[in-house]
Amino acid sequence: MLKTLDMLLLLSLICTADALYKQWIPDTNFENQTNWDTGVIPCGNAVAHFPAERKVSVFVETAHAVKELRLPIVGEFIFNSGAGFFVPNGHEPGCESTTIKFKNTDLTRWFDPTLWLSAATEDDLEKKNFVFSVHEESVPCYYDHVVFKDSSSFRVDTSSNQAEIPVQCVSVFGNTFKDAGEFSRYLQTQTGQLQFHGSSSVTVGASVCGDPTGCSCDNTANHQRICDTVTCPSAPCKKPLRPMGHCCDVCGAIVTIQYAPTFQLETYRQRIQQMFLGHSQYKSVQVGMSKVFRPVRLLEMIPFGAKAEIQVVVVDKASGSEAEDLAREIVKDANSQGSSLGILEAGFQASSGSNNGQSGNAGMIAGIVFGIVIMLALVAILVILVNKRVVRMPSLPPMPSMPSMPSMPSMPSMSWLQRRSGSNEELGGPSDRGYDNPMFDKPTVLPDTPSLYAPEINMSISMGRSQVHFVNPVYDERETDFNA
Repeated sequence: MLKTLDMLLLLSLICTADALYKQWIPDTNFENQTNWDTGVIPCGNAVAHFPAERKVSVFVETAHAVKELRLPIVGEFIFNSGAGFFVPNGHEPGCESTTIKFKNTDLTRWFDPTLWLSAATEDDLEKKNFVFSVHEESVPCYYDHVVFKDSSSFRVDTSSNQAEIPVQCVSVFGNTFKDAGEFSRYLQTQTGQLQFHGSSSVTVGASVCGDPTGCSCDNTANHQRICDTVTCPSAPCKKPLRPMGHCCDVCGAIVTIQYAPTFQLETYRQRIQQMFLGHSQYKSVQVGMSKVFRPVRLLEMIPFGAKAEIQVVVVDKASGSEAEDLAREIVKDANSQGSSLGILEAGFQASSGSNNGQSGNAGMIAGIVFGIVIMLALVAILVILVNKRVVRMPSLPPMPSMPSMPSMPSMPSMSWLQRRSGSNEELGGPSDRGYDNPMFDKPTVLPDTPSLYAPEINMSISMGRSQVHFVNPVYDERETDFNA
Protein backbone atom coordinates (compact mmCIF):
# COMPACT_ATOMS: atom_id res chain seq x y z
CA MET A 1 0.00 0.00 0.00
CA LEU A 2 2.86 2.35 0.83
CA LYS A 3 4.51 1.72 -2.52
CA THR A 4 1.27 2.54 -4.27
CA LEU A 5 0.98 5.86 -2.43
CA ASP A 6 4.59 6.68 -3.26
CA MET A 7 3.93 5.99 -6.93
CA LEU A 8 0.83 8.19 -6.95
CA LEU A 9 2.78 10.97 -5.26
CA LEU A 10 5.52 10.68 -7.87
CA LEU A 11 3.00 10.85 -10.71
CA SER A 12 1.38 13.93 -9.18
CA LEU A 13 4.72 15.77 -9.18
CA ILE A 14 5.61 15.22 -12.83
CA CYS A 15 3.97 16.33 -16.03
CA THR A 16 2.70 14.19 -18.83
CA ALA A 17 5.27 11.88 -20.39
CA ASP A 18 4.60 13.07 -23.98
CA ALA A 19 5.11 16.79 -23.24
CA LEU A 20 8.33 18.57 -24.11
CA TYR A 21 10.42 20.28 -21.46
CA LYS A 22 11.02 23.97 -22.17
CA GLN A 23 13.79 25.56 -20.09
CA TRP A 24 14.18 29.31 -19.61
CA ILE A 25 17.74 30.44 -20.43
CA PRO A 26 18.28 33.92 -18.84
CA ASP A 27 18.75 34.37 -15.12
CA THR A 28 19.33 37.12 -12.59
CA ASN A 29 22.20 35.45 -10.78
CA PHE A 30 24.92 37.57 -9.20
CA GLU A 31 27.60 35.21 -10.58
CA ASN A 32 26.47 35.53 -14.20
CA GLN A 33 28.93 37.86 -15.95
CA THR A 34 26.42 38.73 -18.70
CA ASN A 35 24.18 40.38 -16.10
CA TRP A 36 26.76 43.19 -15.53
CA ASP A 37 27.40 46.06 -17.93
CA THR A 38 31.20 45.58 -17.94
CA GLY A 39 30.98 41.81 -18.41
CA VAL A 40 32.76 41.09 -15.10
CA ILE A 41 31.49 40.24 -11.61
CA PRO A 42 32.04 42.98 -8.97
CA CYS A 43 35.08 42.35 -6.79
CA GLY A 44 36.46 43.74 -3.51
CA ASN A 45 37.42 47.18 -4.89
CA ALA A 46 34.27 47.67 -6.99
CA VAL A 47 30.83 49.10 -6.28
CA ALA A 48 27.94 46.75 -7.18
CA HIS A 49 25.21 49.09 -8.33
CA PHE A 50 21.56 48.04 -8.70
CA PRO A 51 19.54 50.97 -10.14
CA ALA A 52 16.98 52.25 -7.67
CA GLU A 53 14.05 52.10 -10.11
CA ARG A 54 14.67 48.48 -11.14
CA LYS A 55 12.78 45.55 -9.68
CA VAL A 56 14.84 42.39 -9.47
CA SER A 57 15.21 39.08 -7.61
CA VAL A 58 18.92 38.16 -7.47
CA PHE A 59 20.23 34.71 -6.61
CA VAL A 60 23.61 34.70 -4.82
CA GLU A 61 25.37 31.35 -4.90
CA THR A 62 28.63 32.06 -3.02
CA ALA A 63 30.28 34.71 -0.81
CA HIS A 64 31.49 37.90 -2.52
CA ALA A 65 33.77 40.73 -1.44
CA VAL A 66 32.57 44.16 -2.57
CA LYS A 67 33.46 47.69 -1.66
CA GLU A 68 29.86 48.89 -1.68
CA LEU A 69 26.32 47.68 -2.52
CA ARG A 70 23.79 50.12 -3.95
CA LEU A 71 20.41 48.47 -3.73
CA PRO A 72 17.10 49.03 -5.60
CA ILE A 73 13.99 50.33 -3.88
CA VAL A 74 12.12 47.10 -4.63
CA GLY A 75 14.14 43.90 -4.87
CA GLU A 76 15.50 40.89 -3.04
CA PHE A 77 18.55 38.66 -2.69
CA ILE A 78 18.10 34.91 -2.49
CA PHE A 79 21.16 33.42 -0.77
CA ASN A 80 22.42 29.92 -1.25
CA SER A 81 23.88 28.13 1.75
CA GLY A 82 27.12 29.95 2.72
CA ALA A 83 26.51 32.84 0.34
CA GLY A 84 26.74 36.53 1.28
CA PHE A 85 28.69 39.80 0.96
CA PHE A 86 31.61 41.24 2.92
CA VAL A 87 33.96 44.21 2.71
CA PRO A 88 37.62 43.13 2.33
CA ASN A 89 40.42 44.42 4.50
CA GLY A 90 42.57 46.59 2.29
CA HIS A 91 42.97 46.58 -1.44
CA GLU A 92 42.18 43.42 -3.39
CA PRO A 93 44.97 42.72 -5.90
CA GLY A 94 43.86 42.64 -9.56
CA CYS A 95 40.51 44.25 -8.84
CA GLU A 96 39.76 47.56 -10.53
CA SER A 97 38.16 50.29 -8.47
CA THR A 98 35.03 51.03 -10.48
CA THR A 99 31.26 50.98 -10.38
CA ILE A 100 29.64 48.01 -12.08
CA LYS A 101 25.93 48.26 -12.90
CA PHE A 102 23.46 45.38 -13.00
CA LYS A 103 21.72 45.25 -16.41
CA ASN A 104 18.03 45.85 -17.04
CA THR A 105 16.30 42.49 -16.74
CA ASP A 106 12.84 43.79 -17.71
CA LEU A 107 13.59 43.22 -21.39
CA THR A 108 13.47 39.42 -21.34
CA ARG A 109 10.12 38.29 -22.74
CA TRP A 110 8.25 35.00 -22.41
CA PHE A 111 7.41 34.98 -26.14
CA ASP A 112 11.03 35.27 -27.26
CA PRO A 113 11.80 31.86 -28.83
CA THR A 114 15.57 32.47 -28.58
CA LEU A 115 15.34 32.41 -24.76
CA TRP A 116 14.08 28.82 -24.49
CA LEU A 117 15.66 25.37 -24.81
CA SER A 118 13.54 22.31 -25.65
CA ALA A 119 14.15 18.65 -24.83
CA ALA A 120 12.11 15.46 -24.84
CA THR A 121 12.95 14.62 -21.21
CA GLU A 122 14.42 16.29 -18.16
CA ASP A 123 17.49 14.09 -18.52
CA ASP A 124 17.97 15.38 -22.07
CA LEU A 125 18.01 18.92 -20.68
CA GLU A 126 20.93 17.98 -18.43
CA LYS A 127 22.74 16.24 -21.31
CA LYS A 128 22.01 19.16 -23.66
CA ASN A 129 20.16 16.94 -26.14
CA PHE A 130 17.96 19.73 -27.35
CA VAL A 131 15.07 19.53 -29.83
CA PHE A 132 14.80 21.87 -32.81
CA SER A 133 11.37 23.50 -33.27
CA VAL A 134 9.78 26.22 -35.34
CA HIS A 135 9.55 29.55 -33.54
CA GLU A 136 5.95 29.17 -32.36
CA GLU A 137 6.76 25.82 -30.76
CA SER A 138 10.05 26.97 -29.24
CA VAL A 139 7.93 28.94 -26.78
CA PRO A 140 6.09 26.70 -24.25
CA CYS A 141 2.89 25.15 -25.57
CA TYR A 142 -0.12 24.56 -23.31
CA TYR A 143 0.83 20.89 -22.75
CA ASP A 144 4.55 21.54 -22.00
CA HIS A 145 6.55 21.44 -18.80
CA VAL A 146 8.22 24.81 -18.08
CA VAL A 147 11.54 24.60 -16.24
CA PHE A 148 13.45 27.38 -14.51
CA LYS A 149 16.91 26.30 -13.38
CA ASP A 150 17.19 25.11 -9.77
CA SER A 151 19.97 27.34 -8.43
CA SER A 152 18.79 30.43 -10.20
CA SER A 153 16.39 33.32 -10.12
CA PHE A 154 14.93 35.19 -13.08
CA ARG A 155 12.63 37.94 -14.29
CA VAL A 156 10.34 37.39 -17.29
CA ASP A 157 7.80 39.64 -18.98
CA THR A 158 4.65 37.57 -19.55
CA SER A 159 2.79 40.16 -21.65
CA SER A 160 0.58 38.38 -24.17
CA ASN A 161 -2.31 38.88 -26.58
CA GLN A 162 -4.39 36.77 -24.19
CA ALA A 163 -5.25 37.17 -20.54
CA GLU A 164 -3.62 33.86 -19.53
CA ILE A 165 -0.69 31.74 -20.66
CA PRO A 166 -1.66 28.11 -19.94
CA VAL A 167 0.99 25.42 -19.47
CA GLN A 168 0.95 21.95 -18.00
CA CYS A 169 3.28 22.65 -15.07
CA VAL A 170 6.08 24.97 -13.90
CA SER A 171 9.27 24.11 -11.98
CA VAL A 172 10.87 26.89 -9.90
CA PHE A 173 13.80 26.31 -7.51
CA GLY A 174 13.31 22.57 -8.00
CA ASN A 175 9.64 22.69 -6.95
CA THR A 176 7.07 21.60 -9.54
CA PHE A 177 3.72 23.42 -9.53
CA LYS A 178 0.92 21.50 -11.20
CA ASP A 179 -2.00 22.69 -9.08
CA ALA A 180 -3.46 25.98 -10.26
CA GLY A 181 -4.30 27.23 -6.77
CA GLU A 182 -0.87 26.46 -5.37
CA PHE A 183 0.92 28.20 -8.22
CA SER A 184 -1.42 31.20 -7.98
CA ARG A 185 -0.47 31.60 -4.31
CA TYR A 186 3.21 31.49 -5.27
CA LEU A 187 2.68 34.28 -7.80
CA GLN A 188 1.24 36.46 -5.03
CA THR A 189 4.43 36.28 -3.00
CA GLN A 190 7.10 38.95 -3.31
CA THR A 191 9.44 36.51 -5.06
CA GLY A 192 6.73 35.48 -7.53
CA GLN A 193 5.87 39.11 -8.34
CA LEU A 194 9.52 39.93 -8.96
CA GLN A 195 10.06 36.89 -11.16
CA PHE A 196 6.85 37.10 -13.24
CA HIS A 197 5.58 40.46 -14.44
CA GLY A 198 3.52 41.66 -17.39
CA SER A 199 -0.07 41.98 -18.57
CA SER A 200 -0.83 38.23 -18.64
CA SER A 201 -0.72 35.54 -16.00
CA VAL A 202 0.92 32.14 -16.32
CA THR A 203 -1.44 29.33 -15.27
CA VAL A 204 -0.74 25.65 -14.74
CA GLY A 205 -2.93 22.54 -15.00
CA ALA A 206 -3.80 22.89 -18.67
CA SER A 207 -5.23 19.84 -20.42
CA VAL A 208 -2.72 17.31 -21.64
CA CYS A 209 -2.28 16.30 -25.25
CA GLY A 210 -4.37 13.14 -25.40
CA ASP A 211 -4.18 12.69 -29.17
CA PRO A 212 -1.53 10.11 -30.24
CA THR A 213 -1.30 11.80 -33.63
CA GLY A 214 -0.10 14.97 -31.88
CA CYS A 215 -1.55 18.32 -30.86
CA SER A 216 -1.18 21.80 -32.27
CA CYS A 217 0.91 24.11 -30.08
CA ASP A 218 -1.75 26.84 -30.24
CA ASN A 219 0.64 29.81 -30.06
CA THR A 220 -0.71 31.28 -33.30
CA ALA A 221 -2.47 34.12 -31.45
CA ASN A 222 0.97 35.45 -30.42
CA HIS A 223 2.72 34.76 -33.73
CA GLN A 224 3.49 38.42 -34.45
CA ARG A 225 4.64 39.00 -30.86
CA ILE A 226 6.97 36.01 -31.22
CA CYS A 227 8.36 37.16 -34.57
CA ASP A 228 8.97 40.69 -33.28
CA THR A 229 11.75 39.28 -31.08
CA VAL A 230 13.46 37.33 -33.88
CA THR A 231 16.16 38.64 -36.19
CA CYS A 232 16.13 36.58 -39.37
CA PRO A 233 19.43 35.80 -41.10
CA SER A 234 19.65 35.83 -44.89
CA ALA A 235 18.81 32.53 -46.59
CA PRO A 236 21.44 31.93 -49.32
CA CYS A 237 19.47 29.32 -51.25
CA LYS A 238 17.61 29.29 -54.55
CA LYS A 239 14.06 29.12 -53.15
CA PRO A 240 13.94 29.77 -49.38
CA LEU A 241 11.08 28.06 -47.55
CA ARG A 242 8.84 29.43 -44.79
CA PRO A 243 7.54 26.62 -42.55
CA MET A 244 4.22 27.11 -40.80
CA GLY A 245 4.78 28.58 -37.33
CA HIS A 246 8.22 29.91 -38.26
CA CYS A 247 9.25 33.56 -38.56
CA CYS A 248 12.11 33.25 -41.03
CA ASP A 249 12.87 31.70 -44.38
CA VAL A 250 15.09 28.62 -44.17
CA CYS A 251 17.29 26.60 -46.49
CA GLY A 252 16.53 22.91 -46.45
CA ALA A 253 13.32 20.98 -46.99
CA ILE A 254 9.81 20.65 -45.63
CA VAL A 255 8.26 17.18 -45.53
CA THR A 256 4.46 17.02 -45.44
CA ILE A 257 2.79 13.85 -44.15
CA GLN A 258 -0.87 12.91 -44.48
CA TYR A 259 -1.68 10.46 -41.70
CA ALA A 260 -4.29 7.92 -40.60
CA PRO A 261 -5.86 7.63 -37.11
CA THR A 262 -3.30 4.93 -36.24
CA PHE A 263 -0.38 7.35 -36.63
CA GLN A 264 1.61 8.14 -33.47
CA LEU A 265 3.69 11.30 -33.55
CA GLU A 266 6.00 10.50 -30.64
CA THR A 267 6.79 7.02 -31.96
CA TYR A 268 7.54 8.43 -35.40
CA ARG A 269 9.77 11.15 -33.93
CA GLN A 270 11.84 8.47 -32.19
CA ARG A 271 12.02 6.48 -35.42
CA ILE A 272 13.49 9.44 -37.32
CA GLN A 273 15.96 10.04 -34.51
CA GLN A 274 17.19 6.46 -34.45
CA MET A 275 17.18 5.72 -38.18
CA PHE A 276 18.65 8.92 -39.57
CA LEU A 277 19.85 11.57 -37.15
CA GLY A 278 22.33 9.22 -35.51
CA HIS A 279 24.31 8.91 -38.74
CA SER A 280 27.45 10.99 -39.16
CA GLN A 281 26.35 12.24 -42.59
CA TYR A 282 23.45 14.09 -40.96
CA LYS A 283 25.31 15.50 -37.96
CA SER A 284 24.77 19.09 -39.15
CA VAL A 285 21.05 18.60 -39.86
CA GLN A 286 18.24 19.70 -37.53
CA VAL A 287 14.74 18.21 -37.71
CA GLY A 288 11.60 19.73 -36.22
CA MET A 289 8.37 17.74 -36.28
CA SER A 290 4.88 18.87 -35.31
CA LYS A 291 1.21 18.80 -36.21
CA VAL A 292 -0.05 21.88 -38.02
CA PHE A 293 -3.38 22.96 -39.47
CA ARG A 294 -2.84 24.19 -43.00
CA PRO A 295 -5.54 26.57 -44.32
CA VAL A 296 -7.62 25.14 -47.18
CA ARG A 297 -8.76 27.61 -49.83
CA LEU A 298 -11.53 26.96 -52.31
CA LEU A 299 -10.25 27.68 -55.81
CA GLU A 300 -7.03 28.84 -54.14
CA MET A 301 -8.81 32.02 -53.02
CA ILE A 302 -11.74 31.43 -50.65
CA PRO A 303 -10.89 30.18 -47.11
CA PHE A 304 -12.50 26.81 -46.60
CA GLY A 305 -11.39 25.52 -43.18
CA ALA A 306 -8.07 23.87 -42.28
CA LYS A 307 -6.52 20.47 -42.78
CA ALA A 308 -4.38 18.73 -40.15
CA GLU A 309 -1.03 17.34 -41.31
CA ILE A 310 2.41 16.52 -39.97
CA GLN A 311 5.12 19.03 -40.85
CA VAL A 312 8.75 17.90 -40.73
CA VAL A 313 11.20 20.79 -41.11
CA VAL A 314 14.71 19.75 -42.13
CA VAL A 315 17.41 22.44 -42.05
CA ASP A 316 21.16 22.19 -42.52
CA LYS A 317 23.40 24.35 -40.36
CA ALA A 318 26.27 23.81 -42.78
CA SER A 319 24.23 25.04 -45.79
CA GLY A 320 24.91 21.83 -47.68
CA SER A 321 22.65 19.36 -49.47
CA GLU A 322 22.31 17.01 -46.51
CA ALA A 323 18.90 18.44 -45.57
CA GLU A 324 17.41 17.64 -48.97
CA ASP A 325 19.02 14.19 -48.96
CA LEU A 326 17.50 13.45 -45.57
CA ALA A 327 14.08 14.69 -46.73
CA ARG A 328 14.22 12.23 -49.61
CA GLU A 329 15.08 9.41 -47.23
CA ILE A 330 12.22 10.34 -44.90
CA VAL A 331 9.70 10.44 -47.77
CA LYS A 332 10.97 7.16 -49.18
CA ASP A 333 10.68 5.44 -45.79
CA ALA A 334 7.22 6.94 -45.14
CA ASN A 335 5.80 5.81 -48.50
CA SER A 336 7.30 2.31 -48.28
CA GLN A 337 6.38 1.67 -44.63
CA GLY A 338 3.27 3.85 -44.51
CA SER A 339 0.83 1.00 -43.84
CA SER A 340 2.62 0.08 -40.62
CA LEU A 341 3.29 3.66 -39.55
CA GLY A 342 -0.19 5.06 -40.15
CA ILE A 343 1.01 7.29 -42.99
CA LEU A 344 -1.19 7.76 -46.05
CA GLU A 345 1.08 9.95 -48.18
CA ALA A 346 4.30 11.91 -47.88
CA GLY A 347 6.07 14.47 -50.04
CA PHE A 348 8.55 17.30 -49.67
CA GLN A 349 9.61 20.66 -51.03
CA ALA A 350 13.27 21.70 -51.06
CA SER A 351 14.91 25.12 -51.16
CA SER A 352 16.79 23.97 -54.25
CA GLY A 353 13.49 24.15 -56.14
CA SER A 354 12.86 20.41 -56.41
CA ASN A 355 9.90 18.59 -54.91
CA ASN A 356 8.66 15.04 -54.58
CA GLY A 357 5.16 13.66 -54.12
CA GLN A 358 3.33 16.97 -53.80
CA SER A 359 3.35 20.20 -55.74
CA GLY A 360 1.61 23.54 -55.74
CA ASN A 361 -0.01 22.85 -59.13
CA ALA A 362 -1.45 19.59 -57.90
CA GLY A 363 -2.87 21.38 -54.89
CA MET A 364 -4.41 24.04 -57.11
CA ILE A 365 -5.97 21.45 -59.42
CA ALA A 366 -7.29 19.52 -56.46
CA GLY A 367 -8.80 22.71 -55.03
CA ILE A 368 -10.50 23.58 -58.31
CA VAL A 369 -11.91 20.07 -58.72
CA PHE A 370 -13.06 20.04 -55.12
CA GLY A 371 -14.76 23.41 -55.54
CA ILE A 372 -16.59 22.29 -58.69
CA VAL A 373 -17.79 19.11 -56.99
CA ILE A 374 -19.07 21.09 -54.01
CA MET A 375 -20.97 23.54 -56.23
CA LEU A 376 -22.54 20.74 -58.30
CA ALA A 377 -23.55 18.92 -55.13
CA LEU A 378 -25.22 22.05 -53.75
CA VAL A 379 -27.12 22.61 -56.99
CA ALA A 380 -28.29 18.98 -57.05
CA ILE A 381 -29.47 19.15 -53.44
CA LEU A 382 -31.36 22.38 -54.15
CA VAL A 383 -33.12 20.82 -57.17
CA ILE A 384 -34.15 17.76 -55.15
CA LEU A 385 -35.49 19.89 -52.31
CA VAL A 386 -37.47 22.05 -54.73
CA ASN A 387 -38.96 19.00 -56.51
CA LYS A 388 -40.01 17.49 -53.19
CA ARG A 389 -41.49 20.85 -52.16
CA VAL A 390 -39.26 20.97 -49.10
CA VAL A 391 -37.95 24.27 -50.34
CA ARG A 392 -40.07 26.66 -52.39
CA MET A 393 -38.56 29.03 -54.82
CA PRO A 394 -39.65 32.60 -54.08
CA SER A 395 -42.23 33.90 -56.56
CA LEU A 396 -41.47 36.99 -58.53
CA PRO A 397 -43.26 40.12 -57.31
CA PRO A 398 -46.21 41.22 -59.53
CA MET A 399 -45.52 43.91 -62.04
CA PRO A 400 -46.93 47.26 -60.90
CA SER A 401 -50.06 48.26 -62.81
CA MET A 402 -49.66 51.16 -65.18
CA PRO A 403 -51.85 54.21 -64.52
CA SER A 404 -54.77 54.59 -66.86
CA MET A 405 -53.92 56.76 -69.80
CA PRO A 406 -56.38 58.74 -71.92
CA SER A 407 -57.27 57.04 -75.13
CA MET A 408 -54.72 57.70 -77.79
CA PRO A 409 -56.05 59.68 -80.75
CA SER A 410 -56.61 57.66 -83.84
CA MET A 411 -54.08 58.08 -86.60
CA PRO A 412 -55.32 60.09 -89.53
CA SER A 413 -56.49 58.00 -92.45
CA MET A 414 -54.60 57.70 -95.71
CA SER A 415 -57.34 59.63 -97.49
CA TRP A 416 -56.77 62.55 -95.09
CA LEU A 417 -53.05 62.50 -95.87
CA GLN A 418 -53.78 62.45 -99.56
CA ARG A 419 -56.20 65.35 -99.24
CA ARG A 420 -53.62 67.25 -97.17
CA SER A 421 -51.00 66.86 -99.82
CA GLY A 422 -53.18 67.33 -102.90
CA SER A 423 -56.05 69.64 -101.90
CA ASN A 424 -56.15 73.36 -101.49
CA GLU A 425 -59.05 73.30 -99.09
CA GLU A 426 -58.70 75.10 -95.81
CA LEU A 427 -58.04 73.04 -92.80
CA GLY A 428 -61.00 72.93 -90.48
CA GLY A 429 -63.53 73.15 -93.31
CA PRO A 430 -66.58 70.98 -93.47
CA SER A 431 -64.80 68.35 -95.52
CA ASP A 432 -61.77 67.98 -93.14
CA ARG A 433 -62.28 67.34 -89.45
CA GLY A 434 -58.90 65.78 -88.84
CA TYR A 435 -59.09 63.49 -85.78
CA ASP A 436 -61.28 63.48 -82.70
CA ASN A 437 -59.86 65.37 -79.75
CA PRO A 438 -61.61 64.43 -76.53
CA MET A 439 -60.77 67.73 -74.93
CA PHE A 440 -62.48 69.86 -77.56
CA ASP A 441 -64.79 67.74 -79.70
CA LYS A 442 -66.78 66.16 -76.92
CA PRO A 443 -68.53 68.62 -74.70
CA THR A 444 -69.28 65.92 -72.08
CA VAL A 445 -65.63 65.78 -71.21
CA LEU A 446 -65.51 69.40 -70.18
CA PRO A 447 -66.71 70.31 -66.74
CA ASP A 448 -69.98 72.17 -66.61
CA THR A 449 -68.61 75.58 -65.75
CA PRO A 450 -70.50 78.32 -67.54
CA SER A 451 -68.06 81.00 -66.58
CA LEU A 452 -65.16 79.26 -68.36
CA TYR A 453 -66.81 77.21 -71.07
CA ALA A 454 -69.70 79.38 -72.29
CA PRO A 455 -71.38 78.50 -75.57
CA GLU A 456 -69.79 81.40 -77.30
CA ILE A 457 -66.28 80.02 -76.87
CA ASN A 458 -66.95 76.35 -77.69
CA MET A 459 -65.01 76.81 -80.88
CA SER A 460 -61.72 77.79 -79.17
CA ILE A 461 -59.45 76.82 -82.08
CA SER A 462 -59.53 78.60 -85.37
CA MET A 463 -57.46 77.07 -88.16
CA GLY A 464 -56.52 78.78 -91.33
CA ARG A 465 -54.32 78.04 -94.31
CA SER A 466 -51.24 79.67 -92.87
CA GLN A 467 -51.72 79.55 -89.09
CA VAL A 468 -53.60 78.16 -86.13
CA HIS A 469 -55.13 80.42 -83.47
CA PHE A 470 -55.64 79.20 -79.89
CA VAL A 471 -58.22 81.12 -77.93
CA ASN A 472 -57.72 81.28 -74.19
CA PRO A 473 -61.13 81.61 -72.49
CA VAL A 474 -59.65 83.43 -69.51
CA TYR A 475 -58.28 86.29 -71.56
CA ASP A 476 -59.83 88.33 -74.28
CA GLU A 477 -58.67 87.15 -77.68
CA ARG A 478 -58.01 90.79 -78.62
CA GLU A 479 -55.34 90.92 -75.87
CA THR A 480 -53.45 87.70 -76.55
CA ASP A 481 -52.62 86.05 -79.84
CA PHE A 482 -50.40 82.93 -80.01
CA ASN A 483 -48.87 81.96 -83.27
CA ALA A 484 -47.78 78.37 -83.85
